[in-house]
Amino acid sequence: MLRKPETLFVLGYMLLPLLALLSAIVGLTMILGGNKIAGAIVLVIVTQVFAFGAMFALRRRKSALLADDGE
Repeated sequence: MLRKPETLFVLGYMLLPLLALLSAIVGLTMILGGNKIAGAIVLVIVTQVFAFGAMFALRRRKSALLADDGE
């Protein structure tokens, strides 16, 4: 399932960046609301996981597209 370029396109360009943006908003809201430690954890760790996941999906999509062209 994670080898199809269409699935990786949706993950890399739509779903994971949107989740990264939403988690950044939640982290900033938590920091501004007074929950600084948990907000910093959400802002730094969770947002970065979604961002690196998107980069991983795009890199995997590119290699899947190149493999399809080679056949």
